[in-house]
Amino acid sequence: MIKSELVQIIASRNPHLYQRDVETIVNAIFDEITQALCEGNRVELRGFGAFSVKNRPPRAGRNPRTGESVDVEEKWVPFFKTGKELRERLNVD
Repeated sequence: MIKSELVQIIASRNPHLYQRDVETIVNAIFDEITQALCEGNRVELRGFGAFSVKNRPPRAGRNPRTGESVDVEEKWVPFFKTGKELRERLNVD
């Protein structure tokens, strides 16, 4: 699912809202999550999961094409851990 599909689904379930308003709301939610992560905060959506940021320290990597050793810089990467309710729904027999 892509963001535009999410907007269409939400708009179809809420006919009293205009699609452009739903798009604004979805963008605002994603912007707030992004901003919180940029500030180093954790974002928890109960029953769904938690977004956080993890540090990847600098390391020596390898260019797969040439095999040459390459220095990889330190970086911060987003991390998502699923919530218990989501895991249970995914693993229903």
